[in-house]
Amino acid sequence: MNLIGEHTDYNGGFVFPAAIELETRVSVRPRADALVRGCSRERGRAQAQLHDPPAGDWLDYARGTARVLADAGLVRDTGFEIAVSSDLPEGAGLSSSAALEAGTALALIAAAGARETAFDRPELARLCQRAEVEFAGVPCGIMDQYAVLCSVPGSALLLDCARVESRSVALPDGIEILIFDTGVERALREGRYAVRRAECTRALEGARTAFGRRLDSLSELALADLARMERVLDPVAMRRARHVVGENARVLALVRAFEAGDPRAAGEAMFASHQSLRVDYEVTVPESDALVEDSRSLPGCIGARMTGAGFGGCTVHLVEAGHARAFATELARRFLERFGRTPRRWSSRAAAGANLI
Repeated sequence: MNLIGEHTDYNGGFVFPAAIELETRVSVRPRADALVRGCSRERGRAQAQLHDPPAGDWLDYARGTARVLADAGLVRDTGFEIAVSSDLPEGAGLSSSAALEAGTALALIAAAGARETAFDRPELARLCQRAEVEFAGVPCGIMDQYAVLCSVPGSALLLDCARVESRSVALPDGIEILIFDTGVERALREGRYAVRRAECTRALEGARTAFGRRLDSLSELALADLARMERVLDPVAMRRARHVVGENARVLALVRAFEAGDPRAAGEAMFASHQSLRVDYEVTVPESDALVEDSRSLPGCIGARMTGAGFGGCTVHLVEAGHARAFATELARRFLERFGRTPRRWSSRAAAGANLI
């Protein structure tokens, strides 16, 4: 779950995610041949040869992970059997694919006889990201896999996606994290996510022209640089660049606010993030806009925003613990009144990342 820093990871910027208490459990058994046979409690059965092309099903994520691990010399290049169960909703922006990749990776490495301390978790996150990009066909950044593998209890990770370096930041006491599902399922493979990435690439090329120098990402720019870019960018590319540059500033502002004991300032950064995602990045939906806007007037709400890639998925709300139950009940009531359905919702603490059981 990402508290703030959306669509900045693949733009070389800052993000602030934390692992949550929902989970995906994976068990594997190696095979001597090349067959991969899977059984998911939620998605049913599937099977394919390890080196078959992607089939467009859930097993792609496991097969892709196994193939990149074999390329890296961490496991043998053979088939396996895999069983999966999860209470983590798919398509809700809560990193369900990264959880499956991380669980598969840890189980396969353990089954190969390696100690958990024998591999580097940030590097393992890179390998899982590679599996999703190259095999599942989702051009994601590093954030989801990194957070799933590297999170520590009670803290979120301030992650610099360009350097793939992080530090833990303790979340304030007395605050609950509430997650609401809009019920609008997003599918990154539908192409809108890839369109946003292409628009950022176009913005980066324009920025290079405006400044006449090499830039590796939009995140190398400061807010003061945006005015100079208006001369060379089309309106869409300009909005995308404004979101990325502003979002990086908001991530750092939220972290400073937490460290200074000022949760209200942190909450304002979250509300501003959602507004930017609505206006400049255009990835919110009416359901997420309503959940965030209705939060503002409810007692105990500190901040709220959509979380994940958008186009549906979830919203995240920071709420004073004493108000959390009443807040959740009233926000769900308002959502039901407006959209005719009761949203799924969860309460979570910042949890530990993936581990062997």
